[in-house]
Amino acid sequence: MERKVHRRFLRIADGISPALKAKLAAAGPVWFPEREDKGAAAFLARAVVGQQLSTKAARSIWARIEAAALAGSLAMPSLFHDDHTETLRGCGLSRNKVKALSGIRMAHEAGLLESAHLRALDHPARTERLIDIWGVGPWTCDMLAIFYCRDPDVWPAGDLAAVQTLRRLIGRSSTSKAAQAFAPHRSILALYMWKIADTEL
Repeated sequence: MERKVHRRFLRIADGISPALKAKLAAAGPVWFPEREDKGAAAFLARAVVGQQLSTKAARSIWARIEAAALAGSLAMPSLFHDDHTETLRGCGLSRNKVKALSGIRMAHEAGLLESAHLRALDHPARTERLIDIWGVGPWTCDMLAIFYCRDPDVWPAGDLAAVQTLRRLIGRSSTSKAAQAFAPHRSILALYMWKIADTEL
């Protein structure tokens, strides 16, 4: 599938931008990364923790959270209870992020984050469900759709790295029309943009 999609992307890019086609060709086939499934609540929590932080800082804080859960013999959502606010603050979280994690725990306990059901929903319906959790916005919903649900056709319009990379390669400020050309594999397009951005750092 990866190679088939890659060939299709090259054909599409040929009609959009030589620079985009060249970068896609150099990147080679790209597909969803394999990750350990620790549940939707843990995925959302890690995404919230990483908001507006460097990758290094986010990993450091998340490692402290995992260590705190292990030390308290707690499953990850259970750590996000008000009783553990100071522990979470000590891990480096702001009060707003602690509040968001509490909301994720409550959604998990209410049965709203059952993995099979989330994966069965289309992206708009899934987003509508998740956006009601305090601190979970469209970007977080897009990340869950792409990396957790492996939804093939989500373009993360709020992700600066993906949007700015595509914008530069097509020479246009608006990316929605160009991204639409790659449907039903816009999530894969985003993965390409992130890979290209990473190689240019």
